[in-house]
Amino acid sequence: MELKRVVVTGLGALTPIGNTKDEYWDALVSGKSGAAPVTHFDATNFKTQFACEVKNFEVTDFIDRKLAKRMDKFSQYAMVASDEAIADSKLDLDALNKYRVGVIWGAGIGGLETFQDEVLNYAAGDGTPRFNPFFIPKMIADIAPGNISIKYGFMGPNYTTVSACASSANSMIDALNTIRLGSCDVIITGGSEAAVTIAGMGGFNAMHAMSTRNDDPKTASRPFDANRDGFVLGEGAGAIVLEEYEHAKARGAKIYAEVVGGGLSSDAYHMTAPHPDGIGVVAVMKNCLENAGLNPEDVDHINTHGTSTPLGDVAELKAISEVFGNHAKNININSTKSMTGHLLGAAGAIEAIASIMAMEHGIVPPTINHETVDENIDPELNLTLNKAQKRDIKVAMSNTFGFGGHNACVLFKKLD
Repeated sequence: MELKRVVVTGLGALTPIGNTKDEYWDALVSGKSGAAPVTHFDATNFKTQFACEVKNFEVTDFIDRKLAKRMDKFSQYAMVASDEAIADSKLDLDALNKYRVGVIWGAGIGGLETFQDEVLNYAAGDGTPRFNPFFIPKMIADIAPGNISIKYGFMGPNYTTVSACASSANSMIDALNTIRLGSCDVIITGGSEAAVTIAGMGGFNAMHAMSTRNDDPKTASRPFDANRDGFVLGEGAGAIVLEEYEHAKARGAKIYAEVVGGGLSSDAYHMTAPHPDGIGVVAVMKNCLENAGLNPEDVDHINTHGTSTPLGDVAELKAISEVFGNHAKNININSTKSMTGHLLGAAGAIEAIASIMAMEHGIVPPTINHETVDENIDPELNLTLNKAQKRDIKVAMSNTFGFGGHNACVLFKKLD
């Protein structure tokens, strides 16, 4: 059977540097850092006392107070971003066959704050099990797409992908393939995360995974810099409306880009560390290119996973050099995590949005906070350091990797 073409017709973003897709894009291009001291709880005694939190956000501006109380923050973020993406797509909701509209969402952790608070409340009590009746439905990772479908009446496929930090990239690939095979006309996809909590910060600190640059949070996320010391935890959501091309064309939709390929692989190496030679990353990018029917020379831009960890950044750039050969030095490579921090399960979604908008505007956002050259990184690679660069982008790649060795890669192309 002939595969359907899949295009992007709506975007929504709620991030540490902007609460809409346009605010997010403006902040990316200007090189704005979202890192600041934690406000969600008292982090005085924590090794890391800062994060990339969503700012100036009042949930009741978007969601009824009673309904919002029944949602964990990660679900609230999902609702707000998906509302923006659906509005941006200008879908005629009354005309849609809602049995052919799905929601495939990504979340690496889900309702961590809800779980944490309920357990702490129980521990502080007398042993009598007093739990909120919404404890479980607030916490479970699949509730975000459930809430979106309930609001809009979308009755197609509805589930959450969980692959740690690759979760929302996995959700996009599932959505791509579902539409390609003709099972749906439209899928709302993306991811959300809200792990800036006592348990989240404490857990990642215990792993020595996060930066401890408490004296200067804004420069703490520094991918590819020789003095990087770990990632900065972020939160938020990104939502993307994927649509079958003929369906979009028939209704005169604005098309941002075509999704031409998705690749998956596993490092099969370690619970948290990447393979030092990046063999799983090599595999996932090759898989993605093959799936898209493209050559390495076709790629103009790569938004890397680039978390600002000592091992991960080097392994990924080694893999890029291996896959793209001499062409690697012609690619604009960046890491927008230098500005947003690491949104875990939502990272793939907001970075895909950054890639799509870079293609639309002809500008590659910078990798900020780079001060010291790492001798382990090829100096010929263009890492788009500290300042945005103009670039006509016809093909953009977005890489996302997760604990457990999960690798996902998505390719976007300007519509012919």
